[in-house]
Amino acid sequence: MFWNPGDKVRVKQRTGEYIAEVLEIHDTKLLVKVLAVTKYPQQGDLHTSYEVDVPLFHQRPALSYLEKFMAPVSAVMRYNGEVPEYKESVRIAMESEMDKLRKMAAWAQRCLTELEAMHKETFTNPK
Repeated sequence: MFWNPGDKVRVKQRTGEYIAEVLEIHDTKLLVKVLAVTKYPQQGDLHTSYEVDVPLFHQRPALSYLEKFMAPVSAVMRYNGEVPEYKESVRIAMESEMDKLRKMAAWAQRCLTELEAMHKETFTNPK
């Protein structure tokens, strides 16, 4: 795809996703600046997903407004929509991530309850 300075793009950066503006083109990478957040970065240790007892449980904030970074062209898609206000976009992305985690926690708790019931039925010997 062909990019020009000033193009609005949607770009994945680590575990987050952003709306950004292309500043410079460098072969297979683009220098972009952050305008809004569309997916809040994942928390915790990425190498041991769903583990909480790790040496360092990472707290990852979203990239800052107008923060610049190099993005591989493969992680960039054209963006043609309205660019939301940065702070509001962070709030929406963060709340969406929290909702997703709450649903996962509720699902995990229900799974555990069902497995405990089946375990009790299977391994408790009636007299």
